[in-house]
Amino acid sequence: MDELSPRTSDLFNSPLEAGIRAVTVLEKLRPVEMDLAEMVLLDHVVVHSADLNGPPSLHPDVPGRKGELLVRRRLIESSLELMRRFHLVDLKVSDAGLSYRASDEAAGYVELLESDYSERLKSCANWIAEQIRSKGKGAFLTEVRAALGDWGAAFIASDDRRRPAQ
Repeated sequence: MDELSPRTSDLFNSPLEAGIRAVTVLEKLRPVEMDLAEMVLLDHVVVHSADLNGPPSLHPDVPGRKGELLVRRRLIESSLELMRRFHLVDLKVSDAGLSYRASDEAAGYVELLESDYSERLKSCANWIAEQIRSKGKGAFLTEVRAALGDWGAAFIASDDRRRPAQ
């Protein structure tokens, strides 16, 4: 019988890891809702928070990290769907489009996260929540877009708030 052995490379930037980040950010932002494009931006910010004068970044500062936005959208979309299946994220459909928020079960889940990475993640997510509460969601996201440059923000916003078929 083969022995199962988890490979770290299978988890790094996987839908599971990105989903845990998304749940943590949404929980710290409760009751604020975010659309997909905003979640893509916030995932980049929570991973590279030091780039915006926040707490130390979760991941190493690699050259060209702004280019991560080009591949991050599908990852975040998959991660949010995964977390919905785990009942940790709720999807809200309105005339404005689709938005995500932490479910009622998210708080208990986030509280259970105790690894060093998880504690650093919570610190970065708290910082994001503080920024949004003090500056306002629109102002903070405008700062993020300016820091990332127009090309990255335009790419991730190209398909946000898609409406479901009628």
